[in-house]
Amino acid sequence: MSARMHLSPAHGTQQPTDENAENDENDEKEGNDDGDDAARLAAAVEILALLADRTRLALLRRLSAGEADVTTLTEACGASRTSVSQHLARLRLAGLVTTRKEGRRAVYALHHGHLRRLVDEALNAADHRIRHLPPHD
Repeated sequence: MSARMHLSPAHGTQQPTDENAENDENDEKEGNDDGDDAARLAAAVEILALLADRTRLALLRRLSAGEADVTTLTEACGASRTSVSQHLARLRLAGLVTTRKEGRRAVYALHHGHLRRLVDEALNAADHRIRHLPPHD
């Protein structure tokens, strides 16, 4: 018997559910089926692949603290302005960050809180690894 969990408190409880009638009911409510599951997995792989780059992760970490322009982001991640701009374009194309104009400059922000929590959890897991902290739930 397997269980499913949704890691984000933004979508309700974090309790596992049995794969039985309750799952069928949840699947109908959420619109999940085998095709949706494959699409969800593919999208998650794409998101995680984008996070698997030091510069992009640093950019997303900085954007987790709030909106920022390219100059601020360049200082925060220690990469060249050209590199930062290219990474931001890729993140924007993937729908992970948004942009708005403020005068002549573009201001970037995370598209949603799920991404902020994902970045935070990745960094928390890294803290456990490098500091040899005990595991916990």
